[in-house]
Amino acid sequence: MTSSFVAFLGLGALGAPMAARLLAAGFGVTVHNRTRTAEEPLAAAGAGRAATAAAAAASAELIALCLSDDTAVEQVLFAPGGVAEGAAPGSLVIDFSTIAAATSQRLAARLGELGVGYLDAPVTGGTEGARAGTLSLLVGGPSDQLERARPLLEVVGSRISHFGPVGSGQQVKAVNQILVAGSYAALAEGLALARALGLPLREVCAALEGGAASSWALQHRAGQMIENSYPLGFRLALHRKDLAIALETAAAAGVALPISASVAGIEDALIAAGHGDDDVSALARWFSPDQARGAGPLRG
Repeated sequence: MTSSFVAFLGLGALGAPMAARLLAAGFGVTVHNRTRTAEEPLAAAGAGRAATAAAAAASAELIALCLSDDTAVEQVLFAPGGVAEGAAPGSLVIDFSTIAAATSQRLAARLGELGVGYLDAPVTGGTEGARAGTLSLLVGGPSDQLERARPLLEVVGSRISHFGPVGSGQQVKAVNQILVAGSYAALAEGLALARALGLPLREVCAALEGGAASSWALQHRAGQMIENSYPLGFRLALHRKDLAIALETAAAAGVALPISASVAGIEDALIAAGHGDDDVSALARWFSPDQARGAGPLRG
């Protein structure tokens, strides 16, 4: 399967390293991105470039998407010059984007009319996981299509979980983003209290990593919160978009999410203050007045 031809559309913080891993594994990769300069590093590593999504899809058996939101996915698939114009019957779209389950189901039905398969496969694990190939892949769609995609999925992720029909992967991703919201906000609150008490913050984090309070956020993002530095791992604005999907999903199911709703309000305030392009760990800005004003790192 390493001779398979793959179109990779969407070369952001996650998509670019995922595409790079496929190249390194021996897949034939053609890339396309709306901001064309993002294609250049991959082209230098051996990827082909296509002027449109349709041109990228025309030579591909597998068509991977890693895009920002529902609108972007629909446009890349069905706008003029989109995947639908170039994809051959029998090809397979693998959508790594995080979008609404209902959108995935609708897009899958439209592609199915063209004889093109579809899997929703949103990812979790951050830019670190994308670079290392250790993402968790949350898959919805037919089992036979999953098996077709498995060789590709095994290059970009270390855990592949199949939850059922199209849309079920997106439903699990909504659960994931609820957990992310709570864990990041709790870490930010905890550090704010530790700071107010004059505790040594790094020592506190190191001590707690081995106990019941340990989390991915504590292990990977506490340092950024302490330093008041938020290099991009996952944009705060994108997490807010994902949290909106989770809240809408919960409302439709009759489930109240008061913690997530609170975090959504905090994220709205931070985005309004110009922090939407920071990593989501920038939630810490809200819990520390000094940080919110742009003061130096948390001390300790």
